[in-house]
Order: sequence, then structure tokens, then C-alpha cells
Amino acid sequence: RFVPERMVPFSFPLSKCALWDPVPMGDGIGSHITYYRNPKLSMMEKTLRLAYRHAKQNEKKLFSCFLLGTLAVDEAGEGITLTIDRFDPGREV
Repeated sequence: RFVPERMVPFSFPLSKCALWDPVPMGDGIGSHITYYRNPKLSMMEKTLRLAYRHAKQNEKKLFSCFLLGTLAVDEAGEGITLTIDRFDPGREV
């Protein structure tokens, strides 16, 4: 699915010298992870329970945290799997 209102153009940091001409050439194209592949999400039960426990113990309604994992493409190249296996509550400051 192509969702143009969610698409954000990416840019490179400013530098003193450029290795290429930064002027856009041709028509813009959209690139989305689910456009050509079938995504699959896998999450370890231990990670989910830890995040749930942390959310219940937190006194604020909203809080920040990190879910860490790996992204892999299957052998046929048709699908991708995001495996979340770590929870990091982050820091308040």
C-alpha cells in the first residue's frame, strides 16, 4: 500500500563538499517496506510481559520506551520478519 500523506522525504546531513549533484532528477517515487514484501511481526513473550509490567507500574499515562529487535528477509525474498526480543524502559531525563 502506498500512503503518500505518511511518506517523509529523507535527506543527508550538510557537508562542506558533495560527492554528487544534489539537484533532484526525474519523478519522485515512493518506497515503503510493505510495498513489495509481506511483513511479519514476532515478539518474545518475555519481552511483552516485561513491557506490560513496566506500563502498569508507571504512574504516568504516557511514557517512552524502546523495543529492540532484528529485521530479516526470508529465503525466497518475498517476506520480511521483524523479531522484537528486548525491552528498554529508557531514561526519564
